[in-house]
Amino acid sequence: MSAVPQLDVESRASRRTATVDVVIPVYNEEHSLPGCLEVLSEHLATGFPFSWTITIVDNASSDATLRVAHELAAAMDRVRVLHLDRKGRGLALRTAWGYSDADVVVYMDVDLSTGLDALLPLVAPLVNGHSDLAVGSRLASGARTVRGGKRELISRCYNGMVRWTHGARFTDAQCGFKAARTDVVKPLLNAVRDDSWFFDTELLLLAEHNGLRVHEVPVDWVEDVDTRVNVVRTAFDDIAGLVRVARAKFTGQAKVAGLPQRPAPRAAHPQAALAKRENGLLWQLVSFGAIGLVSTVLTAVLYAVLRNWWPPLLANLVALIATTLWNTEANRRYTFLREPGSSGRVHLQGLVVFALYYAVTSGALLVLNAWQADPSRWLEVLVLVVSSVLGTALRFVLLRSWVFRPRGEGAS
Repeated sequence: MSAVPQLDVESRASRRTATVDVVIPVYNEEHSLPGCLEVLSEHLATGFPFSWTITIVDNASSDATLRVAHELAAAMDRVRVLHLDRKGRGLALRTAWGYSDADVVVYMDVDLSTGLDALLPLVAPLVNGHSDLAVGSRLASGARTVRGGKRELISRCYNGMVRWTHGARFTDAQCGFKAARTDVVKPLLNAVRDDSWFFDTELLLLAEHNGLRVHEVPVDWVEDVDTRVNVVRTAFDDIAGLVRVARAKFTGQAKVAGLPQRPAPRAAHPQAALAKRENGLLWQLVSFGAIGLVSTVLTAVLYAVLRNWWPPLLANLVALIATTLWNTEANRRYTFLREPGSSGRVHLQGLVVFALYYAVTSGALLVLNAWQADPSRWLEVLVLVVSSVLGTALRFVLLRSWVFRPRGEGAS
């Protein structure tokens, strides 16, 4: 019988000895907590292959939650309690994950809205080292959810905003079902500033910005209407958080020191015939043209809609900003093949290119309105399309020769 490869022996050993700390933040949950721990501990004891603990984090509850938590911890094995004098889900996770000595830390809501059969798929890629963070998603392919239309609409709009404004690859930033390798997440915790509901989004954005791999698991999720979330206030706080993180990326403050670096992808087979990443002029023209065509159509449609309420320049500006967010991210990834985490210089240059593009399209509209006092709507759209094509050509030249110029070419 052939010997078992050393790598496989070490991998199986890590699976046997890995420790997982499941953190449950609670605020005024004296009635929900006993049922949660009964179901969760039973699931972990009977169907979970790793060594585990449960940490209840009391967020300054004003009812009997803390007393109930201590009673449950005294009566159940591997359950511990952490009390905080301030509220905040982010604060609870930052504190509990920061103190944890487990290999993997997990977060889930006390209402157990997420099906527990997704817990092992969430943790496994972290234990074997394939990924750095893992998130449950209610919006990924294969997910099944039961919730009201209002929450569904708000969730999809918010996550769409995260992807459009930051180029995020994960689909669901705020599902209460996440995990992370402890050695990876602790340096990130020092960089995350939010202590409330935006904590999850900020953590994931910083992780992707610093080149970490985020694994996503489609989940079954059933809405619990007994929620402590102020939806309107949370929405405004989240938008402010997205702006703050964007500013941190621009200034370079979003880079986190001390994170493990993943090696570049390489073929496992020694005689593999490797493909090259196509990044020549022909590919750039084809990719940029396809992206530009979609952007032009989107701009024209948005402009035609917004022009029903707004004057030409304002309608053009809003339409351009909306489509440029997607256009820039698409060109960075597919046309010029740049990795996530571009520098502040690139963002600043991108803003300059956008300003020039806007000047071309808006100038065309100004000339049209000076030529005809009351042009037809379709003539405005035609002029906008033509000027967008010219602006797109200028945009390609500037992106290729200035913004995304290969390193070392003309660098000072």
